[in-house]
Amino acid sequence: MKKMLTGNSSAAWGARISDVDYVCAYPITPQTEIVETLSSWVNKGALKARFVNFESEHSMFAAAGAASLTGARVFTCSSSQGLIYGLEMLYSIAGWRAPLVLVNVSRGLGMPMILQVEHGDVLATRDSGFIQLHAENCQEVLDLVLLGYKIAEDSNVMLPVVVNMDGFVLSFARQTVDIPQREAVEKFLPRYSHPRPLLGLESAPVTYGPTTSDGFVYSFYKYQLHKASLESRKVFQTAAQEFFKIFSRRHHAVEAEMTEDADYIFLVTNSYSSNVRAGVRSLRAKGEKVGMVKLKMLRPFPREELAEVLSQAKAVAVFEQNLAPGRGAIIYPEIAEALYHSQERPDVLLSFIGGLGGTPLGMPEMEYMLKKCKEFLKTGHGPEQPLLLYRSEDWESMKHSLSKTGLPVSREVS
Repeated sequence: MKKMLTGNSSAAWGARISDVDYVCAYPITPQTEIVETLSSWVNKGALKARFVNFESEHSMFAAAGAASLTGARVFTCSSSQGLIYGLEMLYSIAGWRAPLVLVNVSRGLGMPMILQVEHGDVLATRDSGFIQLHAENCQEVLDLVLLGYKIAEDSNVMLPVVVNMDGFVLSFARQTVDIPQREAVEKFLPRYSHPRPLLGLESAPVTYGPTTSDGFVYSFYKYQLHKASLESRKVFQTAAQEFFKIFSRRHHAVEAEMTEDADYIFLVTNSYSSNVRAGVRSLRAKGEKVGMVKLKMLRPFPREELAEVLSQAKAVAVFEQNLAPGRGAIIYPEIAEALYHSQERPDVLLSFIGGLGGTPLGMPEMEYMLKKCKEFLKTGHGPEQPLLLYRSEDWESMKHSLSKTGLPVSREVS
């Protein structure tokens, strides 16, 4: 069944056809449409699940993790400030090994307050123990929810998954989405059964989240969590192969396009991958040997796959929609680490930051990134700081706004 759906509706449909048992909700822009849709279905009887609206994201995440441990298939979602407000509980959920799915609709973190996309929220959770899957389009949002449950509930993993989509850019964009029939989903995703649920085992009680004063116990469990996360890479590959056989759609942790003969590669995640793909095709038409690599999985980090696909390029431009003050880009250092021990690796690795707050990414930015790749390839090194993609007309508007304050404009954006 094909429908025109927003990214938010696609997430809701992913939860519905996954036959979730429990939905934990706290509405926040731009995620609200997801929980509104699920609430409507529950009220109408179209989704046989328990829907609970909580007083905060912190309590919502706590309830989601606890419900998952009872053997329920749990779905929840959040955005931006809400995700950070409940961040403490995300570490607990992962430590409990509670296999739920959380959809995050990325939005910039204030101040200043903004409702459009920036990836600082989801990347703040990268060390929590959650597996991270990132969607480019509405179809991927639905697919990754299904794959998320398949991975999370595997007995070798038992970890929560966050599926990330871009706020506004994707959450409210309408695209054609193929919604699988329930029978096909059941074949791919059977009913979940927790191996050691909290409920129903009076003769063999279990404890989750105990306090320990022994470092060797803590170290053991932390490393087990790490090993389970690494194991999820194999589980993802197997699940993706099964997904293709049933639904005829392919998914990979690292997806490369036009890279076989590419001298220059643009690396990107999430919805702006579509912009980069269009730019690469235009540059190819002009005779430029360029390609693109899309990261669909950020945790566990697919370093081996990245090192292999980037090995033959002369220069790589890493485009990111985040900015860590005092550090720069967040993903760029992980790319550098993945390439460090490779015998064959790009001569130049550049960091570009753009798309913050939903600012555009088009041919001007693509041509600029390619230009800088060529420039620094000649010199053999790159800049010490990431390069901010900031259009001249935006700078003129910014200067005009600043001039009204009477304050001096001390530094220009290059």
